[in-house]
Amino acid sequence: MWIANHWKDYEVIDTSAGEKLERWGKYLLVRPDPQVIWNTPKEHKGWRNRNAHYHRSSKGGGEWEFFDLPDTWKIQYKSLTFHLQPFKFKHTGLFPEQAVNWDWFGERIRNSGRPVKVLNLFAYTGGATLAAAEAGASVTHVDASKGMVNWAKENAAASGLGEAPIRWLVDDCVKFVEREIRRGNHYDGIIMDPPSYGRGPKGEIWKIEEGIYSFIQLCTKLLSAQPLFFLINSYTTGLQPAVLNYMIQSEICPKFGGMAEAQEIGLPVSGNGLVLPCGASGRWWFDGDLNR
Repeated sequence: MWIANHWKDYEVIDTSAGEKLERWGKYLLVRPDPQVIWNTPKEHKGWRNRNAHYHRSSKGGGEWEFFDLPDTWKIQYKSLTFHLQPFKFKHTGLFPEQAVNWDWFGERIRNSGRPVKVLNLFAYTGGATLAAAEAGASVTHVDASKGMVNWAKENAAASGLGEAPIRWLVDDCVKFVEREIRRGNHYDGIIMDPPSYGRGPKGEIWKIEEGIYSFIQLCTKLLSAQPLFFLINSYTTGLQPAVLNYMIQSEICPKFGGMAEAQEIGLPVSGNGLVLPCGASGRWWFDGDLNR
């Protein structure tokens, strides 16, 4: 498992009975987590002294119960700053487990010794975009939600990356990739974090099980002649690490060589020493002669 264990402003403190107790900066949140099927005593005082609690509804969805939480606040990961706020579907605007991937491709970019162009698809509030830009890459950030793109821009400004070479695009990711292929554009690194289900800005429907393999095939056409990396994340239970690995091995390795690996990603739980699984990632990279 790849573990995001370098956070200072974020922490999973405890887990029990379908919920996790988290510290986001100085605020404690309790949120549901389907992986937490065990029921251990909730002894940490944070369970009682929480700043907000998201309650899952038996009818689907849920709602926040607030005690003492601002509308927005900030946390940092290394040199990056993120604006947070609670919104529906229990999210805060950041997936902390992805930091393990930010570190991975950030190192690849820094060590490449050349200009690097990165495409970030389904880019959400920009965690991966900022990590790539901070490492020195030029980034194209694509998401179907205008609100998420604006949020990502705010995170960039807060991180001192407001003038970084980032293209911010509100677009359907599949249609954007198809147009980029026709335009003959290429990227040295591709990151994608596709939702299980979603809609584009014009109502385009995305279902990951139906679309992901053909989408990976499309994206390989955007890789440069000397690509550095390819990263796909999944929070869909049906797409296990082995499935991600197979798709990468069958579509990228035959064309570019290199290495492929997929693992669960997770967050350490400080209260009991466990690691909480948080989805899966598949990685491809090349570590050889760039003049191959």
